[in-house]
Amino acid sequence: TTEIYTLSLHDALPISKAGETMQQALERECLAVRESAGVLDASTLGKIDIQGPDAREFLGRVYTNAWAKLGIGKCRYGLMCGEDGMVFDDGVTACLAENHFVMTTTTGGAARVLEWLEIYQQTEWPELEVYFNTVTDHWSTVTVTGPNSRKILEQVVDDIDISNEAFKYMDWKAATVQGVPARIFRISFTGELSFEINVQANYGMRIWKAVMEKGAQYNLTPYGTETMHILRAEKGFIIAGQDTDGSVHPYDLGMGWAVSPKKPFSFIGKRGMSREDCVKDNRKQLVGIVTKEPKTVIPEGAQAVNDPSEPIPMTMLGHVTSSYYSACLGHSIAMAYIRNGHKRMGETVYYPQPDGSVIEAQICSPIFLDPKGERQNV
Repeated sequence: TTEIYTLSLHDALPISKAGETMQQALERECLAVRESAGVLDASTLGKIDIQGPDAREFLGRVYTNAWAKLGIGKCRYGLMCGEDGMVFDDGVTACLAENHFVMTTTTGGAARVLEWLEIYQQTEWPELEVYFNTVTDHWSTVTVTGPNSRKILEQVVDDIDISNEAFKYMDWKAATVQGVPARIFRISFTGELSFEINVQANYGMRIWKAVMEKGAQYNLTPYGTETMHILRAEKGFIIAGQDTDGSVHPYDLGMGWAVSPKKPFSFIGKRGMSREDCVKDNRKQLVGIVTKEPKTVIPEGAQAVNDPSEPIPMTMLGHVTSSYYSACLGHSIAMAYIRNGHKRMGETVYYPQPDGSVIEAQICSPIFLDPKGERQNV
């Protein structure tokens, strides 16, 4: 509908106020989310409805982690790998009923993931009874996130208890929002307390307006994907396709916790990531980077070296995948690949620039904010 496309404009560039630069708008939106509340149109995220008596078994084969015991009303994050063991997409999948799930994917990867699921079901495991349907455009998603997000939700949700005791992190619940049937997911891509309201697409604008009205007293601020990229980077959350490039597996990302090697049936990529080349010591691994000069933002794609005085061709250690200035932290942050980076925490690396200057930086954890995850669990 026209309504859907109008709403999706919020999912683009920051909404600048008079006299603001884009950077100033980004900083304002980030601080609004961290200090009070922000709202994002997340309708573009891929959504795939998965049903059938073998749906749970199928998920266990296509994701690297286990799905056999995921309870109804629960959500789980998962990584997908190709047969070579390299990550190509990720997302959260929710259990709606014993044999019914809804999978979210990256926006750009939705069509590819659906095709990939269909190929494996039809050619590799035709004995599994499972069915897939794309429902991306069936649902409008309004994400409310920040310390005051629960206070706002309490004013628009009609019929369920959304307290921390009744509605825990990584749960979902059926609810009525402003008289409209909805699914609410308590998941977070910002690291803050967060709720994703999903309603039938024609009601998207109605719910957006209601949320904005009730959130006005909390300075509820619309934010777009550029702001979302900064917020998730502060938490060290990857974006598949930006922080992955088809050459990294879960362990390179420091996400071995998302791999379950003891599942009864082998998952796609298990053998690939155990190849000799994938377990060598000098693989490029995802780390955090902070610059010596706090205001300096390293260009994305910049190459790291140990010794900037080394004659050309220098020995390259890796490159920057995501780089931003964090208004919340008061300094720049970056996510980057460094050879054997997980064992080089605290060491100094250098980023030579085209103008002859050199940016000095330190390797650190990619989780810059709230490493224990306390903010999203309140």
